[in-house]
Amino acid sequence: MARGTPALIGWLGLASGVLILTVATLAVLISPGDSDRHGHWAGVAWRSMLRTLDAGTMGDDEGSGPFLALMLAATVGGLLIVSALIGVLTTGLEAKLTELRKGRSKIVERDHTVVLGWSDQVFTVIAELVEANQSRRRSTVAILADHDKVEMEDALRARVGDTGRTRVVCRRGNPLKVADLELVSPGTARSIVVLAPPVADPDTHVIKVLLSLGTRVWDDGRPHVVAAVQDGTNLPAARLAGGPSARVIDADDIAIRLIVQSHRQSGLSQVCSDLLDFKGHEFYMRTEPSLVGTAYGDALLAYELGIPVGLRRPDGGVLVNPPMDTVIAADDEVIVLAEDDLLIRRARERPAVVEAAIATAVRRDPAPARTLVIGWNHRAPKIIRLLDEFVEAGSGLTVTGLCEDPRDDLEDLRNLTIDFVPGDPTVRATLEGLDVGTYQHVVVLSDEAFEPHLADARTLVTLLHLRDMEESLGDPYSIVSEINDDANREVAQVTKADDFVVSAKLISLMLTQLSENRHLYDVFFDLLDPAGSEIYLKPAADYVTPGAVVGFATVIEAARRRGETAIGHRLRERFHRPPDYGVVLNPDKSAPLTLSADDRVIVIAED
Repeated sequence: MARGTPALIGWLGLASGVLILTVATLAVLISPGDSDRHGHWAGVAWRSMLRTLDAGTMGDDEGSGPFLALMLAATVGGLLIVSALIGVLTTGLEAKLTELRKGRSKIVERDHTVVLGWSDQVFTVIAELVEANQSRRRSTVAILADHDKVEMEDALRARVGDTGRTRVVCRRGNPLKVADLELVSPGTARSIVVLAPPVADPDTHVIKVLLSLGTRVWDDGRPHVVAAVQDGTNLPAARLAGGPSARVIDADDIAIRLIVQSHRQSGLSQVCSDLLDFKGHEFYMRTEPSLVGTAYGDALLAYELGIPVGLRRPDGGVLVNPPMDTVIAADDEVIVLAEDDLLIRRARERPAVVEAAIATAVRRDPAPARTLVIGWNHRAPKIIRLLDEFVEAGSGLTVTGLCEDPRDDLEDLRNLTIDFVPGDPTVRATLEGLDVGTYQHVVVLSDEAFEPHLADARTLVTLLHLRDMEESLGDPYSIVSEINDDANREVAQVTKADDFVVSAKLISLMLTQLSENRHLYDVFFDLLDPAGSEIYLKPAADYVTPGAVVGFATVIEAARRRGETAIGHRLRERFHRPPDYGVVLNPDKSAPLTLSADDRVIVIAED
């Protein structure tokens, strides 16, 4: 009986058989006449079995007293056995359901995505995977975390909602244990995403999970693994633990680069969000035999819905915005920017280019600039050092906030002169004392001295003060703000800051992109690396005559003559209008387009 429900059912079945055989034998011995009328021993055994299973069948019994007594005994015994059987089945089913709710059963999926760990990032990752899998008939995402299975499912329903064709399966277990990893069948997975938990030292946990994956023996080839570390000093260790099949990114480094790049050009964070978000436009890699032997510059207008942005070579190398005379080889993959891979198709004819509307770029000599950094966190020194590489000599930077004077640690800067003004940036008088109108750029960092939600609240107050002061000063500076929670970004829109950098969401989006295509790592790394081609938002007047009616094909051609790849535009009048904030990527190449001098053309270029 200690063996559980199957053993109990077996014993009850055996007891039923003994009862039926006993009643039939006694009926033949005690009441032979009645037995003969009911089919002898076999007939009585049959009637006994029916009475054992269904008490209602004894209502029409006829015979002697001993025979009826035996039938009554069979009925009463059957009631006891069937009642016990129902109780055993109910208890067994409840126990099985309880076990399933614990999430300890192994899944039997193939070509699925595995997510290891649980944090706020999981909701962004799942939502993006659902969006990415819409074109698939059926897909599965398996989550393994040391949390209650039912609670995880409830949280996903509340934060993500309907997952459509994507089936999300939750399992409870420790990703650091190899036995628990088997619950999500990593050996048959397409990709594995490792999420950092919300603990004091998340990088240690990520590295341990990567090591745990490394100790597993893979049968059909190891799926590619993607993960992120918060501290760049842990990156070599994480990549060593992950092995050659893992893509580990430095979350801090990406956030720092994006903040610095957004500081230099308004709207960049929205462009990057659109490129990383599966609801927008993404990069796809595809072979195109019809373009073999064609120069890259000549292929820019080859697609009806899509813009080539580079090439991926057979050796794994990626060329983003290569020289326009680069010839596409037979083994090359074309990197195409498109809304969906199903929409990428060759154009039947090249769209018209309005030669008369192509403008000559006005040369602008770089000049020293003044930047105001409000707030302080562990990324601030790296941000300032990276800014020092971009700005002209003689530029100035002022730091203000509730922090210690950082100038002693930043004495080796070449182009920046650092000033420090202590004070609370949420106090209007502090900002007014800085003479904010003399700065061209303002960067508002999330202050790590406060909890994330409180830091965001303080950032919002600071932004409101800055925006009110800017309106009275005549819009003299751009504002880049760092936000912890993406939900606060919607609230912060009222401040009309030029850019919001939500590093946690951006990292989640990038991890999801890499889980779908690991080769995109080189593309994004190149776009964020100052040494390669980067994304710029340049004045539209440098490409086409302001007010001229052209198609975007004319903009692409104008950019091509400058060695650049045009991928979209941003309209000034919609800078602060959600959800796209004026950013339009991969527009129709033939549709009429009129750009003003205040609009921007989004290009991939080396400078």
